[in-house]
Amino acid sequence: MPNRRSFLTQLAGLATATALPRIIGAAEPAAAMPTIQLGKHRISRLVAGSNPILGYSYSGAHADRHMKDYFTPERTTGFLQNCERAGIITHQFADPERALPYLRPLRESGSRMSFLCLHAQREKIKDAIEQARPIAMVHHGGATDRLFAEGKAGLVHDYVKAAHDAGVLAGVSAHNPDCIKRVADEGWDVDFFMTCFYFLTRKTVRKDAEIPMLDFGLPFFKDDPQNMTQVIRQVQQPCLAFKILGAGRHCSNQQTVRAAFKFAFENIKPIDGVIVGMFPWFFDEVSANAQFVRELGQG
Repeated sequence: MPNRRSFLTQLAGLATATALPRIIGAAEPAAAMPTIQLGKHRISRLVAGSNPILGYSYSGAHADRHMKDYFTPERTTGFLQNCERAGIITHQFADPERALPYLRPLRESGSRMSFLCLHAQREKIKDAIEQARPIAMVHHGGATDRLFAEGKAGLVHDYVKAAHDAGVLAGVSAHNPDCIKRVADEGWDVDFFMTCFYFLTRKTVRKDAEIPMLDFGLPFFKDDPQNMTQVIRQVQQPCLAFKILGAGRHCSNQQTVRAAFKFAFENIKPIDGVIVGMFPWFFDEVSANAQFVRELGQG
C-alpha cells in the first residue's frame, strides 16, 4: 500500500488512471482532539483545508484532475463527516458557490462543524455569510500579498471592517510574513491570521525575486517556515498555519509527515492551529493526521 500523498510524485508517470477507488471507510470514534479559541468559538486545532476539494494539488494538471474527479459533492460530504468523527470539527473553504453543494447536505446530516470562509470580495461578504454561514471571513492570502505590494493595504483593512460589521470574525491570510507583521504592528482589529509556511507569491509581488524555475514551479524555499513561524510567535492573535506539509512535499512517508507536524507545533504558539488539505484516495489521511495532532498538538 503506497504511503499517503506520495502518489502525487508518481502521477506524472502514469499512462492511464481512469477508475476511481472506493471511498475510504468511516473513521472510528477517536480520542478528544486538541482545540483552540477563535473569538467565542472553540475549534479543532487541526482544520480540514479545501485545496484538494477544489482540485489544487500544486503538483500539476494530472493530480489536479484526480482531485476534482474524486471530490464529488457526495464524497466531500462523506469526507467531512469522517473528519468530524475523527475530532476535526472545523473546515476552511474558499468558494461559497462551490462549497454549498456539500455544505448543505453536511448540515442536514446533523453536522456541527464550524466553517471558515477564505474570500476577497468585500461587496459579497454578506451574501457569502447568508449562503454558507461561516463563523469567520478571511481575506485571501494571494490577494492580500498582491494588494500590499501594490500599496493598497487599505482595501484589506476595509474587508476586515466589513466582516466585523456583518457580525462574524475577521481574519487575514498571507504568504508573505511581512504582511502579517505589518497588520499586527499597525494594530488592526483582526481576530486571527492564516499564515502560509511558504512565501509562494514572492515571484509575483517582489520584482527582485526573479527565480529560474519552470512556469508551473512554485518557490518552496527551505527557510520559509522558519521565517513565518518567527512572525507567528510575535503576534498576539491566534494563527492558523497552512502548507505545513509543503503541498505534499513533506509526505514521502509517515515519518516525514510526523516530522512536519512536529516542527509546526514546536514553532507556533499554544493558541495556534494548522490547516491541512487531505486527499484519502488510497490512504486514510484523516485518521493519520488526527492522530498526529492528538499526539503532538496538545500544547
